[in-house]
Amino acid sequence: MHTNERDTLLSALAITRERTLALIDTLPEDRLMVRYHRGVNPPLWELGHAAFFYEVFVLSALDGLPSIDPSMDDLWDSFHIEHRDRWQPGLFPGLAQTRDYFLQVYDRIRVRLESLALSADDAYLYRYAILHQHMHIESMVWCRQTVGYPAPSDVVAGPPDPEPISPEDATIPAGTYLMGMPARSPDFATTDFGFDNEKPRFEKQLGGFAISRTLVSNAQFLKFVEDGGYERPEFWSFGGRKWLATETDVALVHGNREPVTRVLRHPLYWRQHQGQWQEKLFDQWQPLQPDYPVNHVSYWEAEAYCNWAGRRLPTEAEWEAAALGNQPGQSFRRFPWGDELDPSRVDMDARLMAQLPVSALAEGDSRFGCRQMIGTVWEWTTDQFLPYNGFSVDMYPYMSTLQFGDHKVAKGGSCATSSMLIRGTYRQAYLPQRNDVYTGFRTCALKDTSL
Repeated sequence: MHTNERDTLLSALAITRERTLALIDTLPEDRLMVRYHRGVNPPLWELGHAAFFYEVFVLSALDGLPSIDPSMDDLWDSFHIEHRDRWQPGLFPGLAQTRDYFLQVYDRIRVRLESLALSADDAYLYRYAILHQHMHIESMVWCRQTVGYPAPSDVVAGPPDPEPISPEDATIPAGTYLMGMPARSPDFATTDFGFDNEKPRFEKQLGGFAISRTLVSNAQFLKFVEDGGYERPEFWSFGGRKWLATETDVALVHGNREPVTRVLRHPLYWRQHQGQWQEKLFDQWQPLQPDYPVNHVSYWEAEAYCNWAGRRLPTEAEWEAAALGNQPGQSFRRFPWGDELDPSRVDMDARLMAQLPVSALAEGDSRFGCRQMIGTVWEWTTDQFLPYNGFSVDMYPYMSTLQFGDHKVAKGGSCATSSMLIRGTYRQAYLPQRNDVYTGFRTCALKDTSL
């Protein structure tokens, strides 16, 4: 394994450490436990869980080392402690002790990475643990949105300008497209990394189709809302109607602490105030920007909008073909523009927070002219989250298996996703009712263009 591989991992480890601590240290200790919500974890538990994961899947797996405090292992292990119990008073150590545990584990990982020979298997374990932590960094960001805390310190003011783009759909020709990442090989390198649910790569025959070049905007979705879309059952599937009828939440946005039935008439973080539509961004209400992407919508809402608009959601294979356009015999792209990550082309890393026009960031376009297919919002597809043929569980057996069957596939990453984590083959699994996460969508024409 080359020296630059070690340097890449050390750099990634340092960035991960600083991003995690920034999300902890910018909140006073009394706000780190947060009120209970089914879609988040207390930030202090996230901190301890991340350190525990390094101990189990790197230090113990490679060296057989015991954990720093074995008495705490069950509390940091997400499979040994119920979600609601993570809020139990007095069960967990406070900020100083948890932060010290986190830093001790990080120092052990850093020293090991600096001093020992680095095999391909070692590199894979390091990378896996680092990227696992970035998943929790994203959940720490949406926790702040859910409970109405101030924005993370990385958020920047001033959106990029809109850029010219055709209002017509992009046409994706019929053909054979490559899906997913290759299975691990003996000469595995960091750039080949993929989680088990992305593997093994396979060929997929697709008919031609037309897909929108941009995400659905607030202005487009507002037309659905103002046309009574939430009150018209003809646009909602059985699952969507059930969700509308039974949707309950701890309505933290409005200061309530008990589950209440909410009659939905618009996306989660929208409201009408003094005759004006507004959207809540962390702890601030602001005017709804018509050319920004609609965000925090469930699969059921996206599906109903499509039915109202005479459109449809893409399949997972259609989305990946439109984003990457990978075909046999061609250079493989992990991103719409090529094989190298360029964070300047995307809205990621909790900087813009989807506060930008859907026509911005033209340099991130796919070969077919589709914009913002990486970052901004996770994009719903019609597919259930299922394994590819030839699937094999990875080092962490629960990475994918617990989500197979009842989750939907979302693609592309979001504004809160780490750019270190994402690629066009990445598959996110969300239950179709989730609207607290950073989810939006784009649509396809109903007509098959190959006919």
